Amino acid sequence: MSYTGKKKLALSDEILMQIEKPARYIGNEINSVSKDLDKIDIRFCMCFPDVYEIGMSHLGIQILYDMFNSYEDIYCERTYSPWPDLDKIMREKEIPLFSLETQTPISEFDFLGITLQYEMCYTNILQILDLSGIPFHAEDRRRDDPFVIGGGPCSYNPEPIADFFDIFYIGEGEVTYRELMDKYKEWKKSGKSRREFLLEAAKVPGIYVPSLYEIEYNLDKTIKSINPINENVPPTVEKQVVVNLSETFYPKKPLVPYIKATQDRVVLEIQRGCIRGCRFCQAGMIYRPIRPRDLEYLKKTAEEMLDSTGYEEITLSSLSSSDYNELKELVYFLIEECKRRKINISLPSLRIDAFSLDVMSQIQDVKKSSLTFAPEAGTQRMRNIINKGLTEDNILDGAWEAFTGGWNKVKLYFMLGLPHEKYDDIEGIAVLADKIAARYFELPKEKRNGRPEITVSTSFFVPKPFTPFQWAPMDTADNFEKKRKFLLSKVKDQLNQRSIKYQCHDAVTSELEGLFARGDRRLGPVVEEAYRRGCIFDAWTDFFKPDIWEDVLNDMEVDRFFYNYRERDLDEILPWDVIDIGVTKKFLQREYQRSLDEEVTPNCRMKCSGCGVMKFKTGVCYENKI
Repeated sequence: MSYTGKKKLALSDEILMQIEKPARYIGNEINSVSKDLDKIDIRFCMCFPDVYEIGMSHLGIQILYDMFNSYEDIYCERTYSPWPDLDKIMREKEIPLFSLETQTPISEFDFLGITLQYEMCYTNILQILDLSGIPFHAEDRRRDDPFVIGGGPCSYNPEPIADFFDIFYIGEGEVTYRELMDKYKEWKKSGKSRREFLLEAAKVPGIYVPSLYEIEYNLDKTIKSINPINENVPPTVEKQVVVNLSETFYPKKPLVPYIKATQDRVVLEIQRGCIRGCRFCQAGMIYRPIRPRDLEYLKKTAEEMLDSTGYEEITLSSLSSSDYNELKELVYFLIEECKRRKINISLPSLRIDAFSLDVMSQIQDVKKSSLTFAPEAGTQRMRNIINKGLTEDNILDGAWEAFTGGWNKVKLYFMLGLPHEKYDDIEGIAVLADKIAARYFELPKEKRNGRPEITVSTSFFVPKPFTPFQWAPMDTADNFEKKRKFLLSKVKDQLNQRSIKYQCHDAVTSELEGLFARGDRRLGPVVEEAYRRGCIFDAWTDFFKPDIWEDVLNDMEVDRFFYNYRERDLDEILPWDVIDIGVTKKFLQREYQRSLDEEVTPNCRMKCSGCGVMKFKTGVCYENKI
């Protein structure tokens, strides 16, 4: 569809009455920003390609919204994927996708910034472009079309969707977006071509322009070379890192929706990065090095956010909150502040130890709370392979601390299909859960809080770029299903007297996620064809269409062995090799070999493992001067 009208839009009351949750589309939320459009040089529309409630819970968009709108010359607005009910009406009535703040068609913006959080949102990217009247392919866009820019975790391998984007921002957006916007202002006045702006943009650190790189392939389908087409285009694009998180942008007045969002609370980011080095974890590698925010900064920010929002709960955000050095001081401050304000506090990502349980006993109703453990694997052999850094004693001791503290609800998270996994390791999941349940029954009857409720939850392992397992083969959906049934049989055989439940992720979705996680540009037409056949909101079970995806993969002759099931050679050129995250390929190769040898690598505070991120001159490794 095509939209050429230069007008502001508003959904009629008649349309709003026909759709679920009209508040998703009307804007005017608490702390939303309004600006005089006559005084603005750049209009930037931030997009989360999923339903409003999910997108409004994303901290990254809140930070960038605050940052862009702090500039006098930029107005940042927002849009989200219309839910299928409104999507249908918009197509029937030819209503273009619009921004929430001013109801302006997206096609009239200078930039459309799309946050890429998970692979299963890829067809929703095309929904956004389609409803906006923006050509799918960057090469087909006119000078007046918005520049489509992607960022977020999936931008670390953007190749399967590279054709749909003009630009990808690699790293943390607070660093060089200002430089990019200034170059855009100069270009806008110059009358130069769209391609000339992209050539200038590629000079900005952290900016990857996929159309400026040529990909050559070998006869065996592997990549022969990735080369910039111009000498002024860098051969690799370096991730951008905020050096001091206490001297950068953070939303003191975050947006507050009128309907309940997934994250319906104040979110206080205490640090970025992780010291743990789990070999399956992409976030732990791409967000290195670990960088904490100052304690006094966090105290002040928490107070300001609570004052400006009226939220009744605050939560800490971090990959591993227990690794924040001043956690005790921060948490006890927040406990007193929350008691004074009569609001709740939520503390995810804590290790189960005496301190954590003392804190949780103060902030939670023991009868209603549930504690979460993430052993990831059922045997010590597998935990060593994935570098989890947990022993069985650690897990059982944590469970005992929880049970003696009055908890009886425990959630256990594991993965199936990990590299080098054996069926004994899968059975180990059931055995470990049984041991945890047995610890509960060691309590004297008078100290038990009813029967235990232990939930074993498994997801399927998906190898991700920039992890030591990026070379590892992924299991097939059939094998995943066999392993799931095997574990279920062990749970039933051994544990039906222990009040244990079992939950499992969908294998077909995981297989598709794996395909796009390590895919290359040749998969772009696959995403497009799936969208044209009706695939959308693939991350939602109710809307996921596995039969259509299967037909598309077969019709387009996608080699799933090549993309998913084979072990890659360590010297193979990978689609994401054009991106430099600081963590070196040699380090990842070394960690992959250590996994084969079942060797554990100490965390960053115990010993530097030479991963390469010291070059950013910040974080744990730089402070220790190793």
